[in-house]
Amino acid sequence: MIRRDVIVGFIIGLLANLVGIAIYIVLFSKEGFEGTIKSAITFSFIGKLVSLGAILNLIVFFIFIKMNEDHKARGVLLATLLAAIVVIANKI
Repeated sequence: MIRRDVIVGFIIGLLANLVGIAIYIVLFSKEGFEGTIKSAITFSFIGKLVSLGAILNLIVFFIFIKMNEDHKARGVLLATLLAAIVVIANKI
């Protein structure tokens, strides 16, 4: 049961990150979704895009904490750490 909750939280954290990236692109990009992703890969700012998307994980994390779903919050934290590792690996 605990493992399942952590996995559910991890998946929700990944989805929240993707939704955060999509929201950022829709609100602030003039190139559209596909153009922004291509530019991010070409000009190596994909890590910054992932970092901005991870901000939404903060909201999800605190919602799980407020609902006493600590194991799901742990999964969201793991998804955020994965995003941080991706950003660091992209810098190297």
